[in-house]
Amino acid sequence: MIGTRGRGPADDRGSAAAELALALPAVVLVLALGVGAMGAAVRQVALQDATADAARLLGRGEPPSEAGAALARAVPDSSWSSSPSGELVCVSARSDFVVGGLRMPLTASSCALAGGL
Repeated sequence: MIGTRGRGPADDRGSAAAELALALPAVVLVLALGVGAMGAAVRQVALQDATADAARLLGRGEPPSEAGAALARAVPDSSWSSSPSGELVCVSARSDFVVGGLRMPLTASSCALAGGL
């Protein structure tokens, strides 16, 4: 037993660094996905809010160009369409959110009373 002073039968030196090296990429990936999910949620809320604004603008009789401009200001690179539905004017919008090379389509729709104030 000469030369094994202070060591047990199994030498654990460096095992903490090895475990950290294995776990760190997983932790970084989970954090990145969490931040990406929060970004997608923020964009979804902005898209829904802008869609409601556009529906109200069209319901008041504003031109479609103004509704489209309001949507484009709130959520750039979004596409939208409107359609009458009885006494309502409905707007549907779509936008893509890209995080880490993954493209997630976001959609929102809202209706407002036509002729409303």
